[in-house]
Amino acid sequence: MLSEPTTGIVTDPAPRSLREAWVALAGLSAVFLFEMLDNSILNVALPTIGRELHASTTVLQWVTGAYAVVFGGLMLAFGALADRFGRRRIMLIGLVLLGVASLATAFVTTAEQLIAVRVAMGVAAAMTTPGSMALAFRLFADDGLRVRATTLISTVGLVGLAIGPTAGGFVLAIAPWQVLLLVNVPVAALAIIGVRFGIAADDPAGLHRDPVDVLGAVLGTATVVFALVAPTLFVNEGASAWAPWTATAAAVVAAVLFVVRERSVRYPLLDLKLVAHPLVSSGLAFKAAAGLATAGLGYLVTLQLQLDWGWPPALAAAGMLPQVVVLVAGGAFVSPFVRRVGLEHAAWISAAAVVAGLAVYGLFSRFGYPWVAIALVLVAAGMRVVGVVAGVNVLRGLPENRTTIGAALTDTATEVTSGAGIATTGTILAALFTGDIATTHWTVRQTAEFREAVTVAGLTLTIVAAALVAWGFVRSRRV
Repeated sequence: MLSEPTTGIVTDPAPRSLREAWVALAGLSAVFLFEMLDNSILNVALPTIGRELHASTTVLQWVTGAYAVVFGGLMLAFGALADRFGRRRIMLIGLVLLGVASLATAFVTTAEQLIAVRVAMGVAAAMTTPGSMALAFRLFADDGLRVRATTLISTVGLVGLAIGPTAGGFVLAIAPWQVLLLVNVPVAALAIIGVRFGIAADDPAGLHRDPVDVLGAVLGTATVVFALVAPTLFVNEGASAWAPWTATAAAVVAAVLFVVRERSVRYPLLDLKLVAHPLVSSGLAFKAAAGLATAGLGYLVTLQLQLDWGWPPALAAAGMLPQVVVLVAGGAFVSPFVRRVGLEHAAWISAAAVVAGLAVYGLFSRFGYPWVAIALVLVAAGMRVVGVVAGVNVLRGLPENRTTIGAALTDTATEVTSGAGIATTGTILAALFTGDIATTHWTVRQTAEFREAVTVAGLTLTIVAAALVAWGFVRSRRV
């Protein structure tokens, strides 16, 4: 006799295998595929979009930036709404919005209209992406199946991330750029079918009935939005400009007000006592370290291969293949590794691998590509595991009626620290490198400055990531 599931999502017995839940997993995988495929496939088309829509470099930056800022800023708010009004319901509404916004691309004639479409798609992503992990977690009663389901979903997304640029290039050779966004329509349709018919409506017992903390949602959104905008401003305008510091100050003020609000209101958007749970706080620390490392390392390696070593773009893309291969193929090793060492140990061991990869890059990357490849492999391997197990641990540490905001919290931590990683590397490069970094021919002095900046930036990221992992490790030992 099967026991009733303890997740509160369905009244039928929990699936005993991934195969029994294949319809739901297909839909949830399509959701994650959209998130991973979207920006990677669109970046290839930015020069074409700029020519056809007569868009400046700044406007083109907002074609991708508007999506990221809206997506990151609204995840907490929609995560809280999903836990209050129904995870499947919010997911389906977001998928319909995604399909409609993607269809609107066919009628875009100006860059401003395209940015509006991207904003709508960012809202849709905020409504759907955290829910994909929360629903996958709640679909199963067994932690092993939860890990396998999350690994499967993330692998599908990472395949989309890997093939996105190449597929986008082929599409642009035979079709207009609008097709790259119209592909989201069938993806959304597949996700709607999978979620609608594979996942039962939420049991009211698995939802909470607390009033929505509107002011907390506004302050939380403002905090994340300013935190995501500030790194871009630091990279584009430099540390001497007033705009990045103003955005940073606004993020700090909004964060302080958010904490004060959440500590004082009776029904907070995010109960900070829950965040302090060892499983939750350690998982967030590990996810933050991975986000910081992956974004910072990717930014540095791209510049090093093309600007310092003079590799053409195609060869530089090939130079990133070790990371892509590990991210995609590494999914097969996540579950066996977790079974061998356990969820808690898997989280900190994989996070430590990320730190080790950063240290290798910071200390040895100037001695040749093999060291860069080793760094890419270590960071990718660590991120592949920690991306699954840290997220599962966060949800394990939360009440059943707060799982979606927990998933949103892990995604938000990754988004914010990814921006911080790029801002840190960009600021250090700007401080140590004299002249225009994009010039074709560097002087001997500029080459030495760049290599010094790479070492300083790599080791700075290593220290910060190591501090996050150490703190997460200490917290995880209290589980």
